[in-house]
Amino acid sequence: MKFGATLFATVVLGSGADAFTASTSRTSRVSRVSLSEKIADELSLPCEDECALKSFPNLPESVHPGVVTGQAMVDLLNHAKENGYAIPAVNCVSSSSINACLEAARRNDAPIIIQFSSGGSQFYAGKGLDNKNYAAAIAGAVSGAFHVRTLSEQYGVPVILHTDHCAKKLLPWVDGLLAASERYYEKHGEPLFSSHMIDLSEEPIEENIEICKDYLARFSKIGMLLEMELGITGGEEDGVNNEDVPLEDLYSKPEEIYQVYDALTPISDKFTVAAAFGNVHGVYSPGNVKLEPKILTRAQDYISEKLGDKAPADKKPVKFVFHGGSGSDVSDIQEAISYGVIKMNIDTDTQWSYWEGIKNFENKYHDYLQGQIGNPEGPEKPNKKYYDPRECLRAAEVNTVKRLDKCFADLKCVNILGLGEAEEAENVLGPRRGGLPV
Repeated sequence: MKFGATLFATVVLGSGADAFTASTSRTSRVSRVSLSEKIADELSLPCEDECALKSFPNLPESVHPGVVTGQAMVDLLNHAKENGYAIPAVNCVSSSSINACLEAARRNDAPIIIQFSSGGSQFYAGKGLDNKNYAAAIAGAVSGAFHVRTLSEQYGVPVILHTDHCAKKLLPWVDGLLAASERYYEKHGEPLFSSHMIDLSEEPIEENIEICKDYLARFSKIGMLLEMELGITGGEEDGVNNEDVPLEDLYSKPEEIYQVYDALTPISDKFTVAAAFGNVHGVYSPGNVKLEPKILTRAQDYISEKLGDKAPADKKPVKFVFHGGSGSDVSDIQEAISYGVIKMNIDTDTQWSYWEGIKNFENKYHDYLQGQIGNPEGPEKPNKKYYDPRECLRAAEVNTVKRLDKCFADLKCVNILGLGEAEEAENVLGPRRGGLPV
């Protein structure tokens, strides 16, 4: 399956620096709906209980159920920094993994960040779809975005909708998503996505900063946030292999972080920095990863000194992002949070939890999963209710929610919204009406 050239051209405006020649003046020509209008209102979906809330008891008034962008997103991130917690950012590759994240967020009475990588976006679209010029990755991420927007309201939690690592060669992918957000902004007054990450950490720092400045300038017109990476996160993730980088590249310098802050701040305050302090993607044996969270507080002190009287009262001018957090010691995680980390990426641990749920389900019902007919109850007994894919996928979701409970606790991101304990879902009408067979 392939996209037609005309359809693709409506999404992709160009790549790299050339993308910024596209005009955004059309935003002034189109009437917009109110920012307060929910997807549920627009599509006449049921919207009760938490979904119907306009804000949360314990959060700034601007933060509401559903995807938050612009000032509401900034208010949420500021609240995290001021109150000493970080928001888990989970890589998702399917509607099932998204739903597990939303369920976990509501169980923990907390916000969450849902993010897509380019590979995860392509998988979301389907591996049978041609990905020339990143067409499938663009379509998959947009499809996932609408899924998140629709159901995050129903779960009654605030979500920052983000995309993960975008190296230089992947810029056409983000360009396509940015074009989609600009079109969405025309009608709704906010972007489709909350934020994007531009990861040019393998490029010279001057080039990294200049390209990020260009993107931030374009992002700022529609209220989007830029996450940039400085220094290299080790290990391997989603086809990006940094297992053999020099050790010194795994640790950012305060002077470099200030260089980024000084260059981006005049454009917009909507940016975060994924600084390197020994982070490594993946899970490794204890002792093989040496984190140095104090790099972050040294950078905050250095920048605050440079700012003088203009430094914020908390002396934490930078919002930091923690990459490669899977398997990290909780004390390192919480120390990093105390130095201004407001987001931690989670992928490897939830990949395992999802698989482990399926593995455990197969182990429990092994003798019922060897054929369509015949099990320990008799040779003529049908097994349909066991091999129904909803069963093993739900087992994966339940196990992932359980793992995310630990993530929320480690990040001190529990009981943030003020909604209290979530009620158990009512789902008792049997498989033909949404219930699970087993």
